[in-house]
Amino acid sequence: MLAEKLKDLVAWLPRETIRACCPESFRENYPRTTVIIDCAETFIQRPTNLKTRSETFSNYKSHNTAKYLVGISPHGQIMFISKAFGGRASDKFVVEKSGFLNYLLPGDEVMADRGFTIEDFRFLRRVKLNINVFTKCKPQLSNEDVTTTRRIAHVRIHVERAIRRLKVCKVLNGTVPVSSLKNFNDILIVCSALVNLRSDLIRDVNVDTD
Repeated sequence: MLAEKLKDLVAWLPRETIRACCPESFRENYPRTTVIIDCAETFIQRPTNLKTRSETFSNYKSHNTAKYLVGISPHGQIMFISKAFGGRASDKFVVEKSGFLNYLLPGDEVMADRGFTIEDFRFLRRVKLNINVFTKCKPQLSNEDVTTTRRIAHVRIHVERAIRRLKVCKVLNGTVPVSSLKNFNDILIVCSALVNLRSDLIRDVNVDTD
């Protein structure tokens, strides 16, 4: 019931609203950013079913987890929360299967961690992906690449802050019992709505708050 009542508080904002609320930290270098994304994981009880146990085991966390995609606006509002996937799922798989790509419009810019390799999808929608630069075969990054990486890291950290706010909810910060997994998607909606009801995540330093 809570999820049904609160789901409208987790809404994809119109582009005009996102631009109007864009904080100074983004306006300077990434004014066309629409959304910042990252995946989060919550520990779950070890399933007894071997297939489910395998699908939910996260090599990154060395634990069975539920994995979900979080997307925030530049000013810190959670605009997208996916359903939960098994911890074994890759970031690319979660992006593809979550329905996130359906919200993107030509000209949008998505900011993400280097773990997201979604180039195959963004070209279909003429969407720009801003991620940290890879060294690949180069011995080191150029000065320009280093500057770009620092700029992205400086503003992308806000999605990690939003995820930390989600994890304030004990149900997402502990180990979810198998019996509660059937309601986990509703739990994600409720927790995201509660985060959006809190004070602003990102504030411009030159804004008078008195």
